[in-house]
Parts: sequence; C-alpha cells; structure tokens
Amino acid sequence: MEATSAQFQTLYTAMSAFVDSCMSGHDPSHNPAHVHRVAALANTILEAEQALHPASRLDAVVVKLAALLHDIGDRKYLPSLASATGDQAEATLDPKIMVEFALLKHGAPAELAAKVQMVVSHVSYTTECKDPSVIRRLIDQQGYPELAVVQDADRLDAIGAIGIGRTFTFLGAQGKKFAGDGKWEMNNSIEHFVEKLERLEGMMKTETGRKMAQVRTERLKTFRGWWEEEMEVATV
Repeated sequence: MEATSAQFQTLYTAMSAFVDSCMSGHDPSHNPAHVHRVAALANTILEAEQALHPASRLDAVVVKLAALLHDIGDRKYLPSLASATGDQAEATLDPKIMVEFALLKHGAPAELAAKVQMVVSHVSYTTECKDPSVIRRLIDQQGYPELAVVQDADRLDAIGAIGIGRTFTFLGAQGKKFAGDGKWEMNNSIEHFVEKLERLEGMMKTETGRKMAQVRTERLKTFRGWWEEEMEVATV
C-alpha cells in the first residue's frame, strides 16, 4: 500500500476518526490533539530523514499509522474499543492487540496491521527502559526502522514548551494517583523534568529528532532554572 493511494487515504481517515473517538474523553495531556501533533512530527521527521538518507527503508504508511495509533492501549488511558465501535465484546480485548484488531476491522492488510502493532507496542519510554537492546534490534536488525521515527515524534511532544504544558496538565488531571505519600504538588512536575524528560534527548534515534530535541530540552532546562529561582525566593 502506498501512502499516496486512495486506499491508504480511506484507511487513514477511518483510523483518525477511531482515535478521536477512543481518546476524546482523555485529559488534554493525552487527548486527540496530542496524537495529531505526534503524527505531524512523525511526518516532519520522516521527510527530513528520507532527504538525508535517500536509501532508507522507511515505510511511510507504517510511520503515519503507527504515529496516529501509538497511544491506543496505553496503560494510563486504556480505551474501550466498544465506545468507538459500538461492539461491547471489544471492551475486553488485550491492549497488546487493540491496534492490529482495529486496523483489520477497517480493512488493512494483515501484514500491515501486524507491523503497525509491533511498532506501537514498543514506542513507550517504559518499554524501552526495561530492555533497550530489544528496541535497537527491532530498529536495526528486525525490519522496524519506522519505530525510530515514531518514538522520536512522541518524545518530542513530551519536551519543550508543549511538554511543559503537558506535564502540568497531567499532574493536575492524574498526578494524585502517582504522588508518593500524598505529596501532590506542582513541584512533582519539575522532578519529572529531571527524572525523565531531560533524558529523552539522549534516547532519540534519528538525526532529525536529535536536533529538534536539543532545542526543546534547552527550553525545559531554562524553565526549570526559572522555577528553582522563584521557589528559592518563595521559601526563604
């Protein structure tokens, strides 16, 4: 399937509507707007990498669909496919096959659906931290170079000015569940900068992603400096 084909355009439109339905009730840190930003970033990275490396094996169809569907099945926001499709039986689907199932249901070829599911299943930061070598093998040896593009796009949306906004939004909407010893405070977001977000630059896989991440990471560090300066004054 070609990314310029009518068949792909029909599939992409259907999956975009599916994602919007699944994620419309999520808080703004992980809502459809986040997904569409990641999809746009993935397209930007894809085009830049193809220009830099004309012989690259990147499949645009896989990149576009995986970026669009990367948060379906996310453990933090496990969506019910029943709400999107009207089929209550789908509510009990294993999150690990939700993307593949949805693609097949909307007419995608089996091979494409399986490949997109594989990419989506390995995008997350947590998954990579468990065993980084698995991600490297998938990208470098096992035929999933698209994973590098989608990972970078998702992580770029987690840093920079947008990342700062998303971090505080998530804290307000969901942070109480994750705050230790009942310490649900704004400073939790700044701790998250240090523990995770400022490390993402070093985990970028593409040349384009690394350049974009460098700029956005500097914005995080600048904001953290302002925050720490103001908090020091406020707590004297």
